[in-house]
Amino acid sequence: MPGDEQPKIIIDSDWKSQAQAEKARLEAEAAKKQAQAKPGGTGSDEPVTFEEICRMLAVQALTFLGEIPDPRTQQRVFAPELSKLYIDMLGVLEQKTKGNLSKAEEEFLTGLLQDARMAFVEVSKAVAKAVQEGKIKPQGDAPGMPGKPGMPGLQTP
Repeated sequence: MPGDEQPKIIIDSDWKSQAQAEKARLEAEAAKKQAQAKPGGTGSDEPVTFEEICRMLAVQALTFLGEIPDPRTQQRVFAPELSKLYIDMLGVLEQKTKGNLSKAEEEFLTGLLQDARMAFVEVSKAVAKAVQEGKIKPQGDAPGMPGKPGMPGLQTP
C-alpha cells in the first residue's frame, strides 16, 4: 500500500564533525592567546605574580610614609603605624616563604624589604627631628592620618 510507507529519516552527521572542528579550532586559538599573554597583567584571567604581591605591600608601606601620594587625592599621607603593618606583612611573607622561593624571588623580596625598612627609619628620624625643632607638632597622642577621627596626625605650626 502506498500509504504504509515509512518516512525516510536522513541524519546529517557532517554538521557534527564541522561543529567539533570549529570548537577545537576556537580552543586552540584561546590556548595560543593564553600562552602568549604575560602573567600578572591587569586582565582578570591572568595570574598574579609573587613580585606583584610584594610590590603591592611595599607601595602601601611607602604611601603611608608619605613617600608616594595617595592616587585618589594626590595628597601625601603620614601614618607610620599603617606603614609598619605593611612592612611587617612583607617580613611575614619573607619568613613563611623561606626555602620555597627562586633565587630571583628571594633577592627581590629581601631587597624590597630592606628598602622599605630603611625608608621607615629615615622618615621616622626626620619626623622626630622636625617635632623636636618645632617645625611640626603631633595632634593627639600619636602620629597618624591627619583629619581622621581616632587617628591623630601631624600638623605644621
